[in-house]
Amino acid sequence: MSQGRLVLGAKDAEDPQARRFRRVAWATLVVTLGVILWGAYVRATSSGAGCGSHWPTCNGEVIPRAASAKTLIEFTHRVTSGIAFLLTLIQLVWSFRAFPRAHAVRRGAAASMFFMVTEAAVGAGLVLFERVAGDTSIARAYWMSAHLINTFLLVASMTLTVLWASGGPAPRRSSGAPTNVLAGGLVGVVLVGVTGAIAALGDTLFPAKTLSEGLAADVSQAAHVFVQLRVYHPIVAGVVAAYLLFATGFVASQRPDLLKPARLVSALVIMQIGAGFLNLFLLAPVAMQLVHLLLADLVWMALVVLTAWSLGEAPASASSAATPLPWSGLSDEFARPKETPPR
Repeated sequence: MSQGRLVLGAKDAEDPQARRFRRVAWATLVVTLGVILWGAYVRATSSGAGCGSHWPTCNGEVIPRAASAKTLIEFTHRVTSGIAFLLTLIQLVWSFRAFPRAHAVRRGAAASMFFMVTEAAVGAGLVLFERVAGDTSIARAYWMSAHLINTFLLVASMTLTVLWASGGPAPRRSSGAPTNVLAGGLVGVVLVGVTGAIAALGDTLFPAKTLSEGLAADVSQAAHVFVQLRVYHPIVAGVVAAYLLFATGFVASQRPDLLKPARLVSALVIMQIGAGFLNLFLLAPVAMQLVHLLLADLVWMALVVLTAWSLGEAPASASSAATPLPWSGLSDEFARPKETPPR
């Protein structure tokens, strides 16, 4: 096999060093998800300016003294972000020691490190340019959108690193109809995420006291643009959710071996729809915003895994091929389908 291609062997998932690496990769992904949720808590509580316009120090100090609640919230986010950064760096170094040249895991770890660096850069920019707390400028929406897209790419890279370290299929250049349909879903989820980030920003800066008041503000010409844009999020989310349900059904019909991961995506999409309605009717309380964001990340991760599996070789006989275990089934069986004997 040429050095320029990604390689992946079934023995990698059974190698002790690869198994230890997989634990690190899982830890890196889980910690990063925690940092993402805490970052949303920072935004929801308007604590982004808790360390002032200083970065990487907090109010000019390495460790803030006599800190307020908002300062502690922001400082905690920075500390946990630093931990996630170090774990990503360890994952990168370890991947080059544990896996051979041109292995898919190396590229996944390298991509994770790249997007972690850009994530830190965007986060620093938000603070240094004061696009936090009570800032209502249009520029903040662009920063938030860039932050959201980079976060999705970071999570995708980390998810694929775990998948490939667990024996999942390395990507091929050629793709079929299922992959193309799923690619549209990936773009759609990113678009939903961007509109959701802006809607959440509007909920934080301009909270409504009642549902009727919030709905009236959404269509009011006098309302701030962030409030007016909120109405687009449920519309885009509804269209993309319908598309994803169609896409997963289509993939399952074309690739019966992908039935279980396709069903997992569908189940998460339905749960996310329910969470979205609940978030709306409860007027976006902080806890519900975090649940909504977590489900969005899980939908994204499940869709990334399903797309990666669709790029793998289809079984010779779809009727007798095994279906992969749900990727959330966790441990070394993260990605390997098991073969069943023909009937």
